[in-house]
Amino acid sequence: MGKRFMDLSWAEFEKLSYADKIPYFNRGEQAYHAVIAQQFDRGMLDRLCSLATIIRRIAKTPAGTEFLAQQLAHKRAMLYFSQPSSRTFLSFYAACQILGMNVSEVRDASTSSEMKGETPEDSVRTFSSYVDLLIMRNQVQGFAEKMAWLLSSTERPVPIINAGSGKDQHPTQALLDIYTLQRSFERTGGLADKNIVFVGDLARGRTVRSLAALLMLYPNIKQYFVAPEPLQIGKDILAQLDAAGVQYEVTTDFAKVIPLADAIYMTRIQDEWDKDGESKKIDTAKYWFTEQHLKLLKPTGVILHPLPRRQEIAVEVDRDPRAVYWRQVRNGMWIRTALMASIFGREQEIRAYPL
Repeated sequence: MGKRFMDLSWAEFEKLSYADKIPYFNRGEQAYHAVIAQQFDRGMLDRLCSLATIIRRIAKTPAGTEFLAQQLAHKRAMLYFSQPSSRTFLSFYAACQILGMNVSEVRDASTSSEMKGETPEDSVRTFSSYVDLLIMRNQVQGFAEKMAWLLSSTERPVPIINAGSGKDQHPTQALLDIYTLQRSFERTGGLADKNIVFVGDLARGRTVRSLAALLMLYPNIKQYFVAPEPLQIGKDILAQLDAAGVQYEVTTDFAKVIPLADAIYMTRIQDEWDKDGESKKIDTAKYWFTEQHLKLLKPTGVILHPLPRRQEIAVEVDRDPRAVYWRQVRNGMWIRTALMASIFGREQEIRAYPL
């Protein structure tokens, strides 16, 4: 690995900037741990997206499916999801199966020794003894980073994939969002020179935070953040955009920006983070995408959503070809397959498969 975790205590590592953490998470031009969105540069994104497309094509035939299932048949993965999830869990589970990995799971901390007083850190260290890859989803911000630091400081390093960490990061969701956007704009000049509109609970939506970071890598993209003031995007994200010289606009006027949008990224209210039901006091109805809004959206525009949804997208919108959120779900399986293949060094073999 570029730098050694063991050279720093956790307290020292935690204080590093995202930029300074990247050499610890990556091995050269590939991810070893996939923990933060900021560790992926433009070259890495392009390679992962193209690899995902190749894997999709290979999987169309029985022979190709068998080939893919041999790639990591000698590896074991654990899905450690202490925060509820169905979509992300199943997406990773399916991706592991495509590559032939044996999968074990812990989806409820109450079934582990944490109920006996074991720390989550000791639980993860125990799990790492049995597997070659840990995919984890945790409600504690920074927990995946801490586990990457811990396991890389041991005699048997095990890669960590962050499947959602607190309110801060969801890097593989950002990867599938980028992949969906790239595929959506293949015929309209690619992802550059686009207006991307984020709508909803932007203050607590880790998917928005991660995707906003990756969009900085593409030229001349303007980001719009549409939300009621209590749910508006964090100042730390705006500071990153300012530092990168990225154009953006913060607004409460949803209808005004719809005609400008090349992509609208809808999000639900993240009321699981509420302390006193504060979300229920906010009028969010004017930030819902209705069937009438389709008339305002460009013919080439697309609507995304990390799901699950509530009322923020009317079900009538599902029939419109510009609604690509169901495509996002399937894209997630393929990009996660590509990521794991890359982590374990199988990219060259997969690219060499005759199509």
